[in-house]
Amino acid sequence: LSIAPDRASSVPPPAPAAMDTDAIDKEDMSTQAKSSEVLELNQHSSEVFMCAWNPIFTDLIATGSGDASARIWQMGGAHAADGCGPVRELPHGTDMSDRKNKDVTTLEWSSDGKLLATGSYDGVARVWSRTGALVHTLSRHRGPIFSLKWNRSGNYLLSGSYDQTTIVWDVSGPEGQVVQQFKDHNAPALDVDWKDDDTFASCSTDKRVLICRVGEDQPLRVYTGHLDEVNAVKWDPSGTLLASCSDDYTAKVWNVASEQAEPMYDFKDHKAEIYTLKWSPTGPGSMNTQKQKMLATASFDGSVRLWNVQNGTCARVFSRHRDSVYSVAFSPSGDFLASGSLAGQLYIWNVMEGIHVKSFKGKGDIFEVAWNVEESRVAACFSSNVVSVIDFKG
Repeated sequence: LSIAPDRASSVPPPAPAAMDTDAIDKEDMSTQAKSSEVLELNQHSSEVFMCAWNPIFTDLIATGSGDASARIWQMGGAHAADGCGPVRELPHGTDMSDRKNKDVTTLEWSSDGKLLATGSYDGVARVWSRTGALVHTLSRHRGPIFSLKWNRSGNYLLSGSYDQTTIVWDVSGPEGQVVQQFKDHNAPALDVDWKDDDTFASCSTDKRVLICRVGEDQPLRVYTGHLDEVNAVKWDPSGTLLASCSDDYTAKVWNVASEQAEPMYDFKDHKAEIYTLKWSPTGPGSMNTQKQKMLATASFDGSVRLWNVQNGTCARVFSRHRDSVYSVAFSPSGDFLASGSLAGQLYIWNVMEGIHVKSFKGKGDIFEVAWNVEESRVAACFSSNVVSVIDFKG
């Protein structure tokens, strides 16, 4: 399943929930973001698939689009009213004919904020400086890149591709080098995520979740519990639990420390495909160790669910969305959750109270939502070529 041209899929089903839409519209009026709180970034000429705030140089946000470019935008100040400062274009093609199949489908900042990695439909991973200079061009994949992740140390970049392989690249030197190409999936690799500096998970259309390590020829673990393609994999902050979600309507949590082939939890409450999931930045291994660890799942059934991984129960169901939910993001404190759906609806939820505290309706579909480090802004990328940056006060 995908939104980007990378993983074309059938049209998602409409959200089945029977809701009093008039009542919801009325309630949303009171939480609607004011126009003065919304900054629109509108230089892309095609849909915007991805956005990521810089973790260190926190006034920068990177966006990736179907127009064969990424952009790095500098905010003009702390609020929407301050506008946008300089914008750097990172072109992925030299002219119109060269831009074919160069949609930017994934991007991520390194943990030190100095480098931006972009993955493209042309199968090339590119590494850029935060000032927009092209540092590395990494060509080995034979199909679109769906996922790119930096390890914590920033020496390795991990890519997953339509060509069924995952590659670990060493980007610490003047030339980017392939450290190892893993060929253990037998269908497109849809997502990848690092456990530590040399161990990672990957998932695929082949319905399997693999755990691999640099230097090892065989996967350390192969999990075969899903019955349909696996859309996303994410490690919890401590690196002990791995979550996966699938077109089979389930999310599963795997305890890698155990030898068990079965999942620790098998969450089956969603009524449609689960496109993505996120761990809260809380509990062991996080900056918020005193807060309880949670898992959020976003589904084409129009709901977002929060799961308690201490006892395997569903702690919250957020069901205001009327359309498929493509993106969720916890705020840095873990106190708030943003969700974005088709038909352009953004909600910000108070996790503990289980209520929405802010809403925004844009034009087109929302493909991704992202929080800045200060927890004062949420960005949402749209199919209508724009990114909306919404001011937020907790």
